Amino acid sequence: MTTLAATRTRWRGTGFGTQVLVLTQRSLRALVSDPRMVVFSVLQPLIMLTLFSQIFASVANAPGFPQGVAYIDFLMPAILVNTAMQSSLQAGVGLVTDMKNGVLARFRSLPIRPGSVLLARSLSDLARTTAQLVLMLVFALAVFGFSPAGGLAGIAGALALSLAVSWGLGWVFLAIAAWLRNAELMQTVGFLAMFPLMFASSAYVPISGLPGWLQAVAEVNPLTYAVDAARAMALAHPVTGVVGALVTSGALAAVGWVLAVKGFRRPL
Repeated sequence: MTTLAATRTRWRGTGFGTQVLVLTQRSLRALVSDPRMVVFSVLQPLIMLTLFSQIFASVANAPGFPQGVAYIDFLMPAILVNTAMQSSLQAGVGLVTDMKNGVLARFRSLPIRPGSVLLARSLSDLARTTAQLVLMLVFALAVFGFSPAGGLAGIAGALALSLAVSWGLGWVFLAIAAWLRNAELMQTVGFLAMFPLMFASSAYVPISGLPGWLQAVAEVNPLTYAVDAARAMALAHPVTGVVGALVTSGALAAVGWVLAVKGFRRPL
């Protein structure tokens, strides 16, 4: 009895890796088990791709547009980056939802590290984003004739960079969610931050086609550098900005991790 009691006293739960794996599987099962969530998470980026590819198609005839490049080939890398950025917001919204429905309160009663809960949320949302982007690529290839000069290697590079952006921004939104703890406010803050980043950039038109004051904003917009790097890989152009985008994403993830863990430890 003494030995059994001592063993129970010393037990501190499973390892960090096991906790992350189990919690990630839980988040993915919750996502897949809701058909509505699956359908709308797939439809949203496809609708955005369809609308933007048709609305802005005439940009390909404007001065300053790269010669010999189809607009879908110009647009698709930007759509990948923007969809990844929008998907990263859902990581924060999902965390707030778990806080409100009592899931995290139950986790706090267990020997689970706060970092494992947050990392599992980040990984599950990264998996969801990967599925979204791959489906978008298949749709663009099959329906719109997306066929960039960089081939599969360039497409894979643009996809990987988009996921890195999503990973870094996801931690920022997790940190915001851990402190705000309000889904409506979280979404408002996220959209206020994302829309200027999306449209005041080189995503949909060349920077030279923007008004002067907007060009100045786009030149310092970090999303411009990520879009330009993804586009350069897809179009087989000289690639610049990839290292900067990866370093920025890594820095955002590191800072977001620290702030998210601190916010998560606050009393519910």
